[in-house]
Amino acid sequence: MTEASAGPSGPGTVVLDIGGDVGALIIITPAGMAGEEIHVSPRQDPEGRTHALVRERRLGPASCHAAVYPALQAGDYTIWRDAANPAGTVRIDGGAATSYRWAEPA
Repeated sequence: MTEASAGPSGPGTVVLDIGGDVGALIIITPAGMAGEEIHVSPRQDPEGRTHALVRERRLGPASCHAAVYPALQAGDYTIWRDAANPAGTVRIDGGAATSYRWAEPA
């Protein structure tokens, strides 16, 4: 699903809620994905999906495009390219932020 872009976010506008057995995920994407939603799910529960919107993330003079999941239970997650096809998997560790770089389809 594609939505209108929410616009860029600046420093301090995203708060990660990590600690204990909760971590965060940041999926770095190409700029052309701005406004798209990326779904993730626990690897053992593909139907238990959550999503985040890709936005431009500004950090001073630098910027990138990313979807941010500020609080995910520790464990293995599937990142979904679309409703049926995974783009990859990641391990979320409690108390830490994990990054994943979105790969363009071959």
